[in-house]
Amino acid sequence: MSDTDALNLPKSSLPRIVIVGGGFGGVALAKKLSKKEVQVVLLDKNNYHTFQPLLYQVSTGGLEPDSIAYPIRKILQDYNNFFFRLAEVQNVEPQSKTVTTNIGKLGYDYLVIAAGSTTNFFGNTEIEANGMAMKSIPQSLNLRSLILENFEQALLTDDLHERDALMNFVIVGGGPTGVELAGALAEIKKGILPKDYPDLDTRRAQINLIQSGDQILKGMSDNASKKAEDFLESLGVNIWKNTRVVSYDGKTASTKTELVFEAATLVWAAGVKGVPIGGLDAEEFLVPGNRLKVNEFNQVLGQDAIFAIGDIACIQTEDTPRGHPMMAQPAIQQGRNLGDNLLRLVRKETMKPFVYKDKGTMATVGRNKAVVDLKNYRFQGVFAWFVWMFVHLFFLIGFRNRVVVFVNWVYNYVRFDREARLIIRPYQRDYSLFKDNQKTL
Repeated sequence: MSDTDALNLPKSSLPRIVIVGGGFGGVALAKKLSKKEVQVVLLDKNNYHTFQPLLYQVSTGGLEPDSIAYPIRKILQDYNNFFFRLAEVQNVEPQSKTVTTNIGKLGYDYLVIAAGSTTNFFGNTEIEANGMAMKSIPQSLNLRSLILENFEQALLTDDLHERDALMNFVIVGGGPTGVELAGALAEIKKGILPKDYPDLDTRRAQINLIQSGDQILKGMSDNASKKAEDFLESLGVNIWKNTRVVSYDGKTASTKTELVFEAATLVWAAGVKGVPIGGLDAEEFLVPGNRLKVNEFNQVLGQDAIFAIGDIACIQTEDTPRGHPMMAQPAIQQGRNLGDNLLRLVRKETMKPFVYKDKGTMATVGRNKAVVDLKNYRFQGVFAWFVWMFVHLFFLIGFRNRVVVFVNWVYNYVRFDREARLIIRPYQRDYSLFKDNQKTL
């Protein structure tokens, strides 16, 4: 490996491990390698780690973004062997063991792809252009601004159909993200909008959760799915199952059935895919969903020095033909296991295969409403809601963030309020679409 590179890293005789991505997997791996006899370089296009499970609370004004983000440098600032560079990886060259970034090339001894996932629109460019994604903090801030701007715009029209469209929501995807967002919007409609907009009949606002399959929270138990559905319906959410959205022009969402929704806000939460990496984007490396094929050691198939963990990695076995769930726990566990394995490689020892320990799945639907599926226990309601809060506080990075989020949750619970409903960065859209008189579903 060359002693010099464009990223101005210090010369070292230690093996260099380059990590692409500062998500759950990348951070867990970097921590595992801390203070070991290796040089660790983490590359990310953002200088912060995002706690993605709470992005929906940023979108709905429950939390400010700095409550769920934490500086990557601060996470690992006490480790002498760690280096961070603000960079976006563009290409990997396995033969020369280099990665090309927007700030230059970097050599590696071992490369770990932990780039995570992005929204999967399944090739529907119209929905991608007009709908809203919620996979990053900027996207969540855009959605928050759009929601508030739509209600401000609704004040400016006397046309009932136009006003209804501006106050209506369509959420596509009945997984945890869609369910939690629908519940949060329902609580806003009930407790906040009537106070913020007394001159609007906010009771007419509709929240539509659309699921292509026959149940929501498909990855959870039937009981959890049914209970979550009951919770949402009690909050006034309209649930449409076995319905597939096929187009959205910014105003009208059409489905494969006769159902048509007029709504100024469509949130796409129907799927994710791995973030593509140049040089590893050939068919031989990928499975459907843009995930990299890896073996039981998280080693990219056919590559001795390239590994992948988290959402972008797919370990296919008889028990997991589609890979592990694209969630935080598999990423964290893979990061820790790979950290041990990389140290074994440096010491010329045999690696140990990754074994996923399923700690359960949970989703919150709103105030005092959540569903939890653990290995041996399944429960719903108030106790599940407290368990959900405790787990999310525990996995937040940084003491300050835990305190801020906890205080916000207590305040929101006691006051039934969300203080962060601010239009900090306006989201520009063309409201001329809503200037005709079509019936709103």
